[in-house]
Amino acid sequence: MRKSTIFVLIIDIIVIGCFILFYGPYKEFRNVLVNTAMVTKSHQYIAYTFYSEETVKEILALNKYIPVDEDIDLDDIVIDTSEKDSYDNEYDEAILKRDPGNDEYKYLKVKVGKYDAHLVAIYHPENVKLITSKSFNTGNGQETVLNMCKRYGGLVCINGGGFADPDGWGSDIPFGYVIKDGKVIWSPVSSQENIIGITDENKLLLVKATGNEAVEMGLRDGLQFGPFLIVNGESIKYASSAGGYDRAARVAIAQRKDGVIMFLVTEGTHGSGPTMKEVIDTLELYGAYNAANLDGGTSTQMVIKGKLVNNPKNVFGNSVSGGRRVVTGFGLIPSED
Repeated sequence: MRKSTIFVLIIDIIVIGCFILFYGPYKEFRNVLVNTAMVTKSHQYIAYTFYSEETVKEILALNKYIPVDEDIDLDDIVIDTSEKDSYDNEYDEAILKRDPGNDEYKYLKVKVGKYDAHLVAIYHPENVKLITSKSFNTGNGQETVLNMCKRYGGLVCINGGGFADPDGWGSDIPFGYVIKDGKVIWSPVSSQENIIGITDENKLLLVKATGNEAVEMGLRDGLQFGPFLIVNGESIKYASSAGGYDRAARVAIAQRKDGVIMFLVTEGTHGSGPTMKEVIDTLELYGAYNAANLDGGTSTQMVIKGKLVNNPKNVFGNSVSGGRRVVTGFGLIPSED
């Protein structure tokens, strides 16, 4: 057989294989490709190159959710994080039984779906505080969670809200409200938005409000993001039985009825990671009564005692050494008393 004929055959096989992959029965591949392209913003053209606008909308609709239609009731949270003599179940014991000599927090390596994840129980909610990069909107105001956590003297820190991302490379402009020590320190909008934070009574507040309204409700430290995953013990429902095809590395903050705050960070990358429903299921196992989603994907970071414990990856699946630079987060910052 002539070399030119072989070459043409190889090209034909590749073309047929790609056609089957993009337009055949492999819906998971299609959904991953579209969601990844749409998340990266600067590469959305990839989705529209292979699929119609209608198909893209149908795939994105799989991630739509039905929020909990009730206001949070913080009276349900009665803070008593002391170690108990008995436990409701193995997950309750895993959270409440202290590590010897550590009354600040407990680290658990868990699974969310089939993905490795990192769960931290924090026994002093009064020490959970907002952390921010040194400056906003200066052109060089982003900072890794590792550096932020060290600067604040934090024992455990996670990334928090998003930031403007006009070209796919990020920026130091926070996405939405940022509230620190009872003051709105960043307010690009004046509308009511999803705000996540800690009140003066050390309770996790999830509320749709303006920044000033949230402060009036007693919010001490908070930021704009979402969605809210669990409110008053009731979780959101997804329009798709798949629980959202948008698989990615995830970050969440939660609080149990006894006041224990939980930070959850999962491994993964765009298109390969737990669904939001899998995150909710895991948080519920460990007793979450209120919970919210924070910025995931490449920004996903958890730092414990000066060490980045997860493996952040970019949209191409490559590790991001030291973590991506972000603008906000939450940290366990022990009091100086």
